[in-house]
Amino acid sequence: MRRTVSAVVFLSLALLTRAQESQTAYNFLRLPVSAHVAALGGENISITDNDATLIFHNPALINGVSDRTINLNYMTYMEGTKTASAAFIRAAGDRGTWGVTGQYMDYGSMKETTSDNQELGTFSARDIAIGGTFAYALTNTLSGAVTAKVISSKIAGYSSLAVGVDIGANYYDEARALSISAVARNLGGQVKAYDDTFERIPFDLQVGVSKRLANAPLRFSATLSRLTDWEESFGRHLAMGVDILLSETIYIAAGYNFRRAHQMTISDAEGDSAHGAGLSLGAGLQLERFKLNIGYGKYHVSAGSLLINVAYTL
Repeated sequence: MRRTVSAVVFLSLALLTRAQESQTAYNFLRLPVSAHVAALGGENISITDNDATLIFHNPALINGVSDRTINLNYMTYMEGTKTASAAFIRAAGDRGTWGVTGQYMDYGSMKETTSDNQELGTFSARDIAIGGTFAYALTNTLSGAVTAKVISSKIAGYSSLAVGVDIGANYYDEARALSISAVARNLGGQVKAYDDTFERIPFDLQVGVSKRLANAPLRFSATLSRLTDWEESFGRHLAMGVDILLSETIYIAAGYNFRRAHQMTISDAEGDSAHGAGLSLGAGLQLERFKLNIGYGKYHVSAGSLLINVAYTL
């Protein structure tokens, strides 16, 4: 390769990969886009709210989103990194819904050096994904959906391109307030590599369930992720969350991600600690046409992450 990235660059770009323990490219696709999902442990595919951001987690859930909803999102991440996304949802007949999405992650300006650490200047790195979704209500309780997306990445003078597909299904029994979902995310692969080696995209098979209690304003959720990788214990596949539904328009949420807590655990003189990584919190205001959701989680020991969603129905 004609360019060698300095240790600072390797640290900046590798933190995302290391935090997810993945040998894949485009790991920004693993980060939550929904602030509500982020608050529920960072993994959730079964909450059936009128929330356009759920298209990024389970495309089958957009059948419950209001027609002509536009959604904008922003997430703070590591120092110098910016990530933003957007979605638009449109009804298609009585049972169909389609949506378009975009995701952007900019890693900022970083040093460029030779192999013997001579500085050549700076360069930037960024990831982009653009997708289209169609969801259909197969019955009154069962919905299915597919998202097709194009993913690109640029690092200094190198670029790559990939195509991916998300397939989702949701069963929702309104009388029992029970939702069960399954999703296969990021099926596909690279069509253009950075250099000579083609890399995998972050495929993830997930199942999840959400249940609201009949006589209390509580909804519990559990999601199992990365179900094709069993090199780690069963518990580390689990994210759990609870919503406190204060009214029809206001909720607060909390969650715990067992994998993240394990990955972020470090040892020091006082013993092993994840320093709060794995825990997450959030709240939302769900008005008829305007929605605001905020979620907080730690995706690295040294930094917290704030995710803000704003949506408006035209």
